[in-house]
Amino acid sequence: MAIDIYQQVFLIRINMAREIERKFLLKNSSWKKLAYKKTHFSQAYLNGINNGACKSSIRIRIEGDKANLNIKSLEIGISRDEYEYSINLADAQQMIKTLAVGSVVEKHRYLVENAGSLWEIDEFLGDNNGLVVAEIELKSVDEKLVFPSWIRREVTELVRYYNISLSQNPYSQWTEDEQSF
Repeated sequence: MAIDIYQQVFLIRINMAREIERKFLLKNSSWKKLAYKKTHFSQAYLNGINNGACKSSIRIRIEGDKANLNIKSLEIGISRDEYEYSINLADAQQMIKTLAVGSVVEKHRYLVENAGSLWEIDEFLGDNNGLVVAEIELKSVDEKLVFPSWIRREVTELVRYYNISLSQNPYSQWTEDEQSF
C-alpha cells in the first residue's frame, strides 16, 4: 500500500521529535585532519535547570548564518524529546543578547565521517575553552557503533557535559579532577 505525501511528512515529523544521541570525550586531536566542515555556533538558553523543577531546555542557536529555536526535554541519557524551529537571524541575535540565562555557549562544530557514521565534534570556546566533545546521532538506542581510534570515554549520562549545564557551570569553573575525567 502506497503512503501519500501527507503521511510521509507526518511520519518524518514523529521521527524528528525524538533525538537519540551519545556524547564522548576524545583521546587526541587526530580527528581534526578528517573534518570536512567547520561551523561556528553561538547558543543561549532562555531557561535554566531549577533543581529538577524544569522539564525542558529552551535554546536559541545561531549556526553560521542560520538561527533556530530548540526545545529539548531535560532527560539524561541517550534519547530525549527535541523540537526545532527556524527563526529570523536578527531575532535570534536579539534574544541571545537580551534574554539569555547564564553565559552564551560558543563553539566550533566539525563534521567527521567514520565507518558510514557522521560524528559532530564540538570544540568549545570562551568560558568552555579546552573542552572537546564528540556527538553522534543514532537511528535507534541499540544501534551498534564503530568507534574511531580518537574516542576516549562516553559521557552521555553526565549532566555537566550538556550544553545547558555548560552555560551555567562552564568548563573553566570545573575542578582539575572534573576536567581530567
